[in-house]
Amino acid sequence: MKKHLVFKIIAAGVFLIMVIQWMACKKDISSEGEKLSFVVPEGWPAPVYDFSNNEVTSAKFELGKALFYDVKLSVTNTISCGTCHQAFSAFAQLDHDVSHGIYDRTGKRNSPPLFNLNWHPTFFWDGRVNHIEVQPLAPLADSLEMGEEINSVLAKLRQDAQYPELFSKAYGDSEISSSRMLKAIAVFMGMMVSDQSKYDQYVRGEVEFTAQEKRGLSIFEDKCATCHTPPLFSDFSFRSNGMPIELSNLGIVDSGKGGIFPVVLEDLYKFKVPSLRNLKYTFPYMHNGRIGTLEGVLNHYASIDPNAPNLDPLLKNGIHLNADERKDLLAFLNTLNDEKFVKDKRFMLNP
Repeated sequence: MKKHLVFKIIAAGVFLIMVIQWMACKKDISSEGEKLSFVVPEGWPAPVYDFSNNEVTSAKFELGKALFYDVKLSVTNTISCGTCHQAFSAFAQLDHDVSHGIYDRTGKRNSPPLFNLNWHPTFFWDGRVNHIEVQPLAPLADSLEMGEEINSVLAKLRQDAQYPELFSKAYGDSEISSSRMLKAIAVFMGMMVSDQSKYDQYVRGEVEFTAQEKRGLSIFEDKCATCHTPPLFSDFSFRSNGMPIELSNLGIVDSGKGGIFPVVLEDLYKFKVPSLRNLKYTFPYMHNGRIGTLEGVLNHYASIDPNAPNLDPLLKNGIHLNADERKDLLAFLNTLNDEKFVKDKRFMLNP
């Protein structure tokens, strides 16, 4: 009888150890919660930001998501990051030429989409920020966007019943600090990887292009790929593409990168080369949102003023395509749209 009892105790102990080991394989049982994986797509370059100092966990992701969509980050408690960066628009602001902020103020630039941010060496159209964890501070403090101060934001978060628990789940205790807040937002935004377009499937050998799409790819490689380099479809450089210099709604000329102190004359009117992924969802186009269609974009490149200030040398002769070539190029650009990304419920406020 005693032998049977001992056997049962040993068996129960072995079973308990097996359960614990299985749980350890399934989850990170530290205070930071379940691990998530940031995966670099096959054939892509190494990212600039690889989370080596900011471990990705589900708890940190959920905290970052809550912060991204929280209007308390603005001084009026009316504007969140998600106001100008909408999931269904690949995290751009659909059909807005420029961003709209507190007190219905309008910014001076188009809200750029948010995806594949871990590969960006700089942020914003003028590149004034060079780290994803610092990036949210600029719109937070901008008087045309959120108009708030970080210490005021932290005070509001500490008074909100949900945040001590969210921070505790993410970091092991309920301390709410700017560093923890920004790292969590970086996790949420950094996990926004768009790599499931038809083009991506074509590169992986999963689908075939149509004859028209193949012709469009050839045109793209000849006319566009120097600046819009695959697979990210940007080389993240700063260039003047000949957009007319005009007064903004604030009555000033937007000098682009040339407006960043210290001023470098060679940088005047240069803006960051945007990715061409997800163009279907991110209109209007250009840094000022002045062009509403892709046909309009092609018209611009066909009629560039060769004397435009600081015009990129690659554009001195413009980009001229006949009607069939335009159709082919547009067919290829349409393969860069990632419907799976814009419908990914993980990133939606109310999926």
